Amino acid sequence: MVFAHRPATAFTALAATCAMVLSLASCASNSDTHTNDGQTTITMSSTGAVALFTPSDGITLSQQTPLNKWAKLTPDLTASLTDAGFKKDNITHTTSDSLDKQSRAIQDYVVSHLSDKGKTNDAGIVIEPENMTLLVAPVVEADASTRQYGDYVSQELRTTQDEAGDDADTSANGSSNSSSAGSSSGSTSGSTDSKDSADAKDSGSKDSSGSAARSDDSDGSSESSDDASSDSSSDATDSAGTADDTQAEAADRLVSSLKLAKESGMHVVLLGNSIEGYKPDAFVKFTDAQTIGKLQAEKVVSKLQLAKASKDNPKRIEVLLPYTPVKDGTSDDASDSASDDASGTVADTDESTFAQEAFRGIWQVLGAYYEKGVAESPSGTLDANTTEDDWHAVAYDASKEGSSAKVLATRLKSGTDSPTRVDAVIALNDYVASEVVSELKDLGYTGSAADINPQITISGIVGNIAGKKDLARQAVPDPIKSPENDTADQDAADDGTAKDEHDASSDKTDKARDSQWPLVTGYGAYISNIPSVVNGKQWMTGIANRKVIASDIADACVRLNTGKALSGMSSVRNGEVGGVAKVPIISEPPLAVSASNLKAALIDPGYITLADAGL
Repeated sequence: MVFAHRPATAFTALAATCAMVLSLASCASNSDTHTNDGQTTITMSSTGAVALFTPSDGITLSQQTPLNKWAKLTPDLTASLTDAGFKKDNITHTTSDSLDKQSRAIQDYVVSHLSDKGKTNDAGIVIEPENMTLLVAPVVEADASTRQYGDYVSQELRTTQDEAGDDADTSANGSSNSSSAGSSSGSTSGSTDSKDSADAKDSGSKDSSGSAARSDDSDGSSESSDDASSDSSSDATDSAGTADDTQAEAADRLVSSLKLAKESGMHVVLLGNSIEGYKPDAFVKFTDAQTIGKLQAEKVVSKLQLAKASKDNPKRIEVLLPYTPVKDGTSDDASDSASDDASGTVADTDESTFAQEAFRGIWQVLGAYYEKGVAESPSGTLDANTTEDDWHAVAYDASKEGSSAKVLATRLKSGTDSPTRVDAVIALNDYVASEVVSELKDLGYTGSAADINPQITISGIVGNIAGKKDLARQAVPDPIKSPENDTADQDAADDGTAKDEHDASSDKTDKARDSQWPLVTGYGAYISNIPSVVNGKQWMTGIANRKVIASDIADACVRLNTGKALSGMSSVRNGEVGGVAKVPIISEPPLAVSASNLKAALIDPGYITLADAGL
């Protein structure tokens, strides 16, 4: 009886062993593995592991924020990575609210995995450094105006050290979009390493002890108020110096950790923000200031058909360039004085890089039309002699709520009872666009963007979003001459009653033309602005194509972890990143969204819902 059961028992044991081997092998999809003493080692043909490090988003309850945030990228990227073959257990994510915490988290991750090299996890799996990719979005401080475009606008983290060896292959020109290293606002999410909390406690203890020490010093002294003021100023200076030192140390720690990771065989991909002098395996460029400015200018040129415009009937385009100066500790009055003049222009400062680059992108498109005289500025701020460096002519301090509306009202001020004619307002971001829409209503403009060279009606737009066919509508050709330059009707009119009737009719026509609602552009796809896009008050917005870029990133991770070149990806081109040449750059064209393509661009991919669009 016992002997009869032995073959069955042996067969069962063999089957169980085979199942275990297959289970271990499945942890490395489509991979070559080898088993030694009960452990399975992942080799270069496996997908391996990915570690994602991003800044933490602040808690925002308002819908008046850009659609693209780091918290939105994480689920899209995780889904793309799993679709590409990565196991969920091999995908980790850490968020940090400061560069100091982020650099420590990355340092701990790299050192820990190198220390555990050759060791197995609970499943007996060994993932070699060559099969690991670090996706790092460096925490870089952004001013209030830059944050209005979303989290993905490229900035540069400055460091005190340069990349050594081959990575020092830099070009003569540095990156144009740069920003001092800093920490983003917001709290650290639950996925942040526990070490961050410990660091915070240590920092708090030091602050408390320092405060107590200063209190004791205060009790034991009887200095004059002038001396106290001097001490306070000195303390503030010392505090600022300490913060700068901490920031510099964090930047250097981050670079050192990433260098160590690459030297050990790991792969490093930077997301959005570059690091001065550091060469990653790849850089993901979501968008930048020039791209944002250029996108809106190109769409305005196309919609207004500037290629067909004439000098006798030029298109009137107003450009708003919002800018938030960084306060340097001076009085509020001093910091506010930058925009006290009628035009709201500001001086050229180091913090104005984004505004300068955005205008450069705009003028690369519009400049030629202003030179030809087929485009002009209603306010006279731009003309045929304007260059790419004249950004300050249209820039203004947008740090206070309502400042954009105030500047627009000043620029479009009319000396008559009829509004100033304007065909388009480039507002750059949706926050400014919302103020523009409100102010245009107050100034007496009527209609919507659907009335300008129309292709579909408002009812057709709603029908399109609901899944119905668009209602076609032919564009009305624009006259070669503007009414004020066309004297044919006046010459043909008789004196007396006929002329009076003609003048009255002409005045009515002029008012209707001058009060026609202009194109209003923006960027950020704010949920609060989508209804205005649907009804045509805001003609267009734009965003980085987050979901497609997430798929590109996953593809790059697979290629890096399996030893394949990135050159085979259609979204990759070599370029300069952080002053370093020949870096593979992953990018996708931005999405330009108007009422006519809202469903296909935002609703169908899942960026927003019908309810978000007010439907």
